[in-house]
Amino acid sequence: MPKQKTHRGAYGRLGVTGRGKITRRKGNVHNMRRKKQHRVKGQFDEMMVIHKSLRKRMRRLLPYAG
Repeated sequence: MPKQKTHRGAYGRLGVTGRGKITRRKGNVHNMRRKKQHRVKGQFDEMMVIHKSLRKRMRRLLPYAG
């Protein structure tokens, strides 16, 4: 059976934790960043775990991740 292809757009945007959870960056990071509070800007650096309803679709894009 041939190898599955990894979706390169998803590969660059998503990450996988050691336990196999898929993580993503928060949205609106670049939009008017200087007007945001320091606390809010710090939250943009954190990776968020994707919602469980998207888990199956994202796994299909990253077949060899974790």
